[in-house]
Formats: sequence, structure tokens, C-alpha cells
Amino acid sequence: MKPAGKRISEIIKILRKEHRRARTALYYETPFQIMVATILAAQCTDARVNKITPGLFKKYKTIRDFAKAKQAELEQEVRSMGFYRNKAKNIIAASKKIIRDFKGKVPDSMEELITLPGVARKTANIVLSSGFGKSEGIAVDTHVKRLSGRLGLSRHDDPDKIEQDLLKIVPKKDWLDFNYMLVNHGRKVCSARKPLCGECMLNKLCPSALKNA
Repeated sequence: MKPAGKRISEIIKILRKEHRRARTALYYETPFQIMVATILAAQCTDARVNKITPGLFKKYKTIRDFAKAKQAELEQEVRSMGFYRNKAKNIIAASKKIIRDFKGKVPDSMEELITLPGVARKTANIVLSSGFGKSEGIAVDTHVKRLSGRLGLSRHDDPDKIEQDLLKIVPKKDWLDFNYMLVNHGRKVCSARKPLCGECMLNKLCPSALKNA
């Protein structure tokens, strides 16, 4: 098996062919809405988040609406999400900070985004890519973490270290889409419990598939 750096171009080429419209499944219309949706999506499925965000964004139409929200009320509205108390607290605090420090506009840089409560590198990467069409890194969620290990792209378990490994081998022009392609592939083919190695178009490039053959 070739090193990851020599396999990555072919992996990306195949993923692009199979997942041509790879984008986040989260419902949103603005950079702020994708930030809120991504905060809510931590330890929760996109499908569950999408059940509440349309109504949530209809009630809280602006960043100022979220900043003025009563925490107890917002908690009840996102109660179906895991860690809903902390998520509600962070969303309100992030909204207030955006108004106070960024003139009411979601910042469009990694350096500034990660100063917001509830926004670490993964969330910031998704906000940048989906909200602004910018790539300063690669979001590492549960799917990217799992597939990076199975494909032999990283040996680490820590998301930040996995991201650094990926940034070394994935061409910068592909950073914007790489997370979404792996997420789509993880959902459709390389699931956590039962990966469909026999049907996978990447099986000849995957150490785990060859090991399980």
C-alpha cells in the first residue's frame, strides 16, 4: 500500500466523482445560522438539528434576537439536542460577542471565529466553508475521524492532530470540499458499524478494506 500522500489524489478524484454535490446537510441561509446549526449538531445528528432549526430561525430572525433570548426559554427550544443547556448558553454568549466585538457580523477568519463561545476549529471550518466559501482548514467530525483512520490518512485520535495530518497531504484547493465528501461517503458506504467494503469504490486504496478482505 502506497503512503497516504501518494494515494490522496486518487482518493479525492474518486470521491468527487461519487459525491459531486457534497455539502453540509444542515439547514441554514446565513453564516450565523450555519454557526448556530453546527453548535447544535455536536453529539447530535444533522437530521435531528434540521427538525428544529427552521422554526428556531423563524422565531429568532437576527443575531440580536438570539442575544436577547432568555436562556431558560432557548434551552427548552433545543432540549432535544444533547448538552442543550451548554449549547443554549454558548449560542447566546456568541451572539452577544458578535454584536459587541464584531459589529454584529459573523467574523470570516479562523482566528476570530474561535474566540466565540462554543466555536472550536471544527465549527469554525464549517462556518468558513459553508458560510463564506473560504478554506482555512478541514473540519474533523466523527465521520472524518473514522475515515481518516480507516484510509490510513492519520494515526491520531485527536481531531486537531488529524486535521494537521490532513492539511499536509490534501491539496489546498480541495480543503473546501474534503470534509463534506468524507461525510457523505461515511454515511452512504463507510458506516461506523458496518462498512460496505465490498461495494466501496475506495477499497483498493484503503488499508482497512484490504485487511478485511
